[in-house]
Amino acid sequence: MPSRATTGLSQRQKRHATAEVRASGYDARLLFPVLFLVGIGIVMVYSASSALALKKFGSSYFFIKKQALFALLGLVALVVGRHFPYRGLRLLAYPAIALTLGLLLAVHLTAFGHSAGGATRWLRLGGFTLQPAELARMAMILYLAYSMSKKQDRIREFSIGFVPHVMVMLILVVPIMLQPDFGSVVILTLITGIMLFVGGVPLRFLALAGLAVAPLGGYLLLSADYRVKRLMSFLNPWEYPTSEGYQTIHSLMAFGSGGLWGAGIGKSLQKLFYLPEPHTDFIFSVIGEEFGLLGVTLIVTLYGIIIWRGITIARQVPDPFGALLSFGLTTAIALQVCINMGVTLGLLPTKGLTLPFLSYGGTSLVLNMAAVGVLMNIGIAPNLRRKAR
Repeated sequence: MPSRATTGLSQRQKRHATAEVRASGYDARLLFPVLFLVGIGIVMVYSASSALALKKFGSSYFFIKKQALFALLGLVALVVGRHFPYRGLRLLAYPAIALTLGLLLAVHLTAFGHSAGGATRWLRLGGFTLQPAELARMAMILYLAYSMSKKQDRIREFSIGFVPHVMVMLILVVPIMLQPDFGSVVILTLITGIMLFVGGVPLRFLALAGLAVAPLGGYLLLSADYRVKRLMSFLNPWEYPTSEGYQTIHSLMAFGSGGLWGAGIGKSLQKLFYLPEPHTDFIFSVIGEEFGLLGVTLIVTLYGIIIWRGITIARQVPDPFGALLSFGLTTAIALQVCINMGVTLGLLPTKGLTLPFLSYGGTSLVLNMAAVGVLMNIGIAPNLRRKAR
């Protein structure tokens, strides 16, 4: 019979061994849902885009080959993010803002700016396309986490905790508005407001700022005819079946056709030149049609696990910078998921936002997988602290 002392020692050793494995390995609760979603995304990008790619480029494999390459690059970014000490990212806070601003300005001021669908949002560099607005979210999160963690003692002061952070956000928002990309502006503003609130900035500052910019937001919304039409079609898309309500109607038709079990993989009808951008903004609709309610529930569950794990890491990490950074990265993913799904289900006005890990697009996929790697690196900090004890 082993003694109590021996048993206790063995249990402590097991706990330390478990902590060591977690510290040196990968967080399965984050990794598996992400890889599962990326794998589903590759399959669904092919399913949703094959007909479009064949018609436009002469090959049904055009988009899936590029998405597979993006996934590989994303996996490399995830590994780098996992093994790069997250505290070292503090040194990149200001350079990231400067680089992002430069890229946003390059969209408008250089020949590398690329237009599509009436908007100039991309930089075309050789055979690759980069969307700087995606990078702006990550840069803003990193800057806020670094700046607020330094100012914890004075974060509740208006001139210290509120004004500088909002000014940096506005510096990035202005060139994004000129693209125009109202959806990215909304997400960037929401991320900033949520992080400021969580970081300790008084709610009254945020509320007053919201009231102050409300007239400007109303003006911007009503000053463009296409935004007004989108708002009206959101309220009743069936009044605009061939124009602004077209996307919403066909998206809802896709979900309705899917039923409980779905029509089967590759058997979506709405992707056959009815639903615009079926492999990017509306890939969730194609999933709903081909896999039904059960497939949609699986996707939502996987996202729920990722968000739950990200919030858990934010609550457990021992330092303010890591906590704010992990919370910001998780918030960015959660907002993209909620807005994209809300649009496809007719719960929100149409916005050109991709669904993380699933939609076609290199910038979004690589940056989101890099964010997951950073989350994993932050997540080992509590384990290392327990090991040191």
